[in-house]
Amino acid sequence: MKKVLLIEDEKNMSRFIELELQYERFTVTVASEGHTGLQFALAEDWDIILLDIMLPGIDGLEICRRVRSFKYTPIIMLSARDSVSERVSGLDCGADDYLPKPFAIEELLARMRVVFRRQQDRILINRMDDDRQQVLSFLDLVVDPNTRRVSRAGVPIELTKREYDLLNVFLINTNRVLDRETLLDKVWGFEVAVDTNVVDVYVRYLRRKIDFPGEPSYIQTMRGIGYVMRK
Repeated sequence: MKKVLLIEDEKNMSRFIELELQYERFTVTVASEGHTGLQFALAEDWDIILLDIMLPGIDGLEICRRVRSFKYTPIIMLSARDSVSERVSGLDCGADDYLPKPFAIEELLARMRVVFRRQQDRILINRMDDDRQQVLSFLDLVVDPNTRRVSRAGVPIELTKREYDLLNVFLINTNRVLDRETLLDKVWGFEVAVDTNVVDVYVRYLRRKIDFPGEPSYIQTMRGIGYVMRK
């Protein structure tokens, strides 16, 4: 049975989710406060964490960031906040998915299945990969997948997980024009409820970090289509 950690302070909501997940044969542990939820998240190995954003003590975004510093446990954020900026913040701090409230339990279960499939796919891919992956480069920009280190002209660049994944897709597909839907699929997954304009937001983030002021961007905009990284 898969172990689920539910961090949710609304008693009716948490009880409803707990009963539904138990019916689906999950083992569920509930935390109703941020500090307790964080302790549970770090103390044990979970198959998935369902994490509310608005919590007493420590909010869900901070819990997600702290968990990501130590673990790759799948996390689905649950929140009544549904603006693009809120979803971007949730995904940017390391969440695998973001589910706005209110939601049907069937949708939550479907999102969980998607996350589990993606996790299994990663495990299979890692087993098939060689012990060492090839270093990727574009002009003076270098990415080492083995250490996840990024640098330009020898200067280290700090990227978030999502920015790193996006840059990796561009480097693997150098000289190929990628539309927003393709980038959304490769970086976020089509199953995640994220608008394509989130891609534009992250391209801006990435450009600020990898480009030099006053010089053309390494990521070129193809108006009406998407983006391309080419010489």
